[in-house]
Amino acid sequence: MATHNQLGKHGEDLAAAYLTQSGYTILFQNWRYSHYEIDIIATKNNKLHFVEVKTRSSKEFGYPEESVTKKKFRYLQQAADEFLYQHPGHYRIQYDIVSITFRAGQPEFFLIEDVFL
Repeated sequence: MATHNQLGKHGEDLAAAYLTQSGYTILFQNWRYSHYEIDIIATKNNKLHFVEVKTRSSKEFGYPEESVTKKKFRYLQQAADEFLYQHPGHYRIQYDIVSITFRAGQPEFFLIEDVFL
């Protein structure tokens, strides 16, 4: 596995742990259907959260959350639509981003809630 893929997988695992500690219940990690993928699907306070996770080893090339473009967000929405079609009954949903940057080998978390691009 390429180094950036390992970093991404590690970041998703860290994000899941971070969200769990913040009171979220993780339903799915790396949910896939056809060409769709959602990093984390979780619930908190009767709301379904679709979470995009971005991880970088440093801030040299900017903050991780800056790499979530309108195109990437639209793809996340399409994936969420497919998930909701397969799992009906969720009336309150939210899109979030967990941004992780490593500083001195330690992860820094930044949760951006209720994103809409």
